[in-house]
Amino acid sequence: MSGEGDTPQAIRKLAPGKLVIASHNKGKIREIAELLAPYGVTPVSAGDLDLPEPEETGTTFVANAELKAMQAADLSGLPALADDSGLCVEALNNEPGIFSARWAGPDKDFRFAMERVERELGEKGPEASRGAHFVCALALAWPDGHVEWFEGRVDGTLVWPPRGDKGFGYDPVFQPIGEDITFGEMDPDRKHAMSHRADAFRQMVAAIF
Repeated sequence: MSGEGDTPQAIRKLAPGKLVIASHNKGKIREIAELLAPYGVTPVSAGDLDLPEPEETGTTFVANAELKAMQAADLSGLPALADDSGLCVEALNNEPGIFSARWAGPDKDFRFAMERVERELGEKGPEASRGAHFVCALALAWPDGHVEWFEGRVDGTLVWPPRGDKGFGYDPVFQPIGEDITFGEMDPDRKHAMSHRADAFRQMVAAIF
């Protein structure tokens, strides 16, 4: 999906070499690096390059991913990949959504964030839906300003208490449809086969490699 206007254009291919992962989240960087491993790119994180974290002023996952990728590409002179993802809880009007990281506070305390989700669900009453989905938007930007973006999704149910110490973020309370364990209990290879990030990556890989 091209970021250059509404005129259909061929998607730009990504050449082998260095690719900036425009994130300071170590769990997210690790997961993206694992997904990229087969494709001949050398991931380098924004933190390793001392790149600042931009303020996420977008109103959608795609908009926030684009601004992060474009800043990293501009400052580094390299292609940059950014992810913006979050948990959308149906009974909470799809919150925390794009504010998923902010719900964890300045210390990125996702136990606190998961407790907030559970508390607000409880306030909705016992009949409230526990349905939820994760969304991941990936934006790939080049230093000349060209951007491609892709969006993935996985649906599931929220559980309580949290289960598992694998994954990161809200993974311990999210049980994908058709599974009996949470992302927090799941081995990385199994999660990579079904996650929202994996869905977006499949679309990106098919288009740019």
